[in-house]
Amino acid sequence: MAALPLDAVDAPPVTDWPRELRAGGARREHAIAELHALLLRAARFELGRRRGQLWHLDAHELDDLATQAADDALVAILGKLDTFRGQSRFTTWAYKFALLEAGVKARRRAWRGRELPLTEDGWERLRSAAASPGASARMAELLAAIGDAIATELTPHQREVLVALTLDEVPIDVLAERRGTTRGALYKTLHDARRRLRAALERQGLSPREGGDP
Repeated sequence: MAALPLDAVDAPPVTDWPRELRAGGARREHAIAELHALLLRAARFELGRRRGQLWHLDAHELDDLATQAADDALVAILGKLDTFRGQSRFTTWAYKFALLEAGVKARRRAWRGRELPLTEDGWERLRSAAASPGASARMAELLAAIGDAIATELTPHQREVLVALTLDEVPIDVLAERRGTTRGALYKTLHDARRRLRAALERQGLSPREGGDP
């Protein structure tokens, strides 16, 4: 959806966004066009902030991605207009949709064509870190225990999700898209995996909070 043209060049600025967006005819079209322009600026800002992730995109591709983010943010806002409670400025509330959409699209584009490093032995890196000369005795014990617990206490699915999200730093929306699932389902799997790890460490008299939450 490209930015809609204004029906009147000298149309007054929108002051009551919810009312204008619910109105009919030219008033609504004008408000939608103004809102899309604001969302596009927010999306361009967010993508510019993430330019390091998107170094391979040229200016045209980057702007197309910003337009897609603004389009999706606009659709989301119109669908959730009744949830706006006026606790902040409408534009501040709306900007968050554009920033979110731009962030999601940036992460997905950055991972396009990349294989997910879902290796069965990803937790071995913890054991390697535990054996490094710079690790304290306490940290080495904790890292080794976490590595063992990942290998023995978690299901294969829990291991894959935990390693991908926490060790390989795969964005959760990218992982959800590749696995054909939802962010919520992955968060649940991650939560269950971490709970199992905590229980395993506590049985050994180790506190994961002393060395960081696994």
